[in-house]
Amino acid sequence: MEANPTYVPAVRVHTSVLAAAEKRLLVRIAQRLPHRINSDHLTALAAVSMAGTGAAFWAGSAHLWTLALVIPTLALNWFGDSLDGTLARVRRQERPRYGYYVDHVLDVVGFIWLVMGFVLGGWMSPIAGVVFLAAYYLLMIDITLATHSRGAFRMSFWGMGPTELRIVLAAGAVALITRGAHVSLFGRQWLLFDVGLVAAAGLLVTFAASAVRNGVALYRQERL
Repeated sequence: MEANPTYVPAVRVHTSVLAAAEKRLLVRIAQRLPHRINSDHLTALAAVSMAGTGAAFWAGSAHLWTLALVIPTLALNWFGDSLDGTLARVRRQERPRYGYYVDHVLDVVGFIWLVMGFVLGGWMSPIAGVVFLAAYYLLMIDITLATHSRGAFRMSFWGMGPTELRIVLAAGAVALITRGAHVSLFGRQWLLFDVGLVAAAGLLVTFAASAVRNGVALYRQERL
């Protein structure tokens, strides 16, 4: 199948709390990065480090100290995942279709690794893990469809983007080390990461709101 010669990259919409400061920092890093390092190296780093994060959560059930590795692996994931596209744009080496496709494939696989780490480490129940994954993938599907039907790639919702979520995960790892695997809520004990059910509810609300917004916008553009 031949590539589409008229392909126009979607507009990136990133309005998270840290987005502006993060963009300035990433551009400065990209301008100073050795030329022998390219965007493919950074993409690979992001994938490997996310697998490392999942492994650290998994191993934490037997060796609590491995949870401390969650923070540096998340930092490496941020470095690779956030910088690969910036580096390509700074060097004018954009590959918008390849980059978009590979990044999203690795994102959905990486999220499986992460949730498997929660569940296999005993920090999240299997049911909560499945619900969390399902909610995440619904939102990913909506983002992908909206990117191609509306020409806008939304990277954040409600002021939260990938970087803010990494910070939340790092805080969760610290809580596991300092407070243990369980929390008391509504008179009973819960696994700490079963609060992922609350996050899943948030993802489902975000999916519903985004789906309605995109559907209405597209209907107005293409009325009967």
